[in-house]
Amino acid sequence: MKTLRMSLVCLVLVVEATTAWAQIKVENAWVRATVPKQQATGAFMKITSVEAVKLMAVNTTVAKTNEIHEMKMEGDVMKMRAHPNGLDIPANTTVELKSGGYHLMMMELELTIKAGDTVTLQLQFINAKGNKQVVTVNAKASFKDPYKP
Repeated sequence: MKTLRMSLVCLVLVVEATTAWAQIKVENAWVRATVPKQQATGAFMKITSVEAVKLMAVNTTVAKTNEIHEMKMEGDVMKMRAHPNGLDIPANTTVELKSGGYHLMMMELELTIKAGDTVTLQLQFINAKGNKQVVTVNAKASFKDPYKP
């Protein structure tokens, strides 16, 4: 009986920990559609988490190289750079990945991404305790943000 009680307590703790860790919300995910032979595009979305996490990587089958990027102005020059150490998502704060700011860069495209296609992205997160989580997102392909009026 004592073993059964301990097993139940451990199960409840594991379920509670898993539930708390699983609360990453990704909304309005979309990928910019491409034209034939285009080699790169971007993915955009809004990410919110109940606890502070870091977006560490993105994977997709449509591109050989996938990176977290930032575009920003330095003087009169627009610069783009990769964020190989990830992107912080503060607790209870929505971080928007958008054109002209943070975004996901997909390079060495394997195919043309047509408007109306769905692109599956696997977002890899890590929290302060080192727990990892993969969130799968189905992003709409469009030449412009399909979530803006």
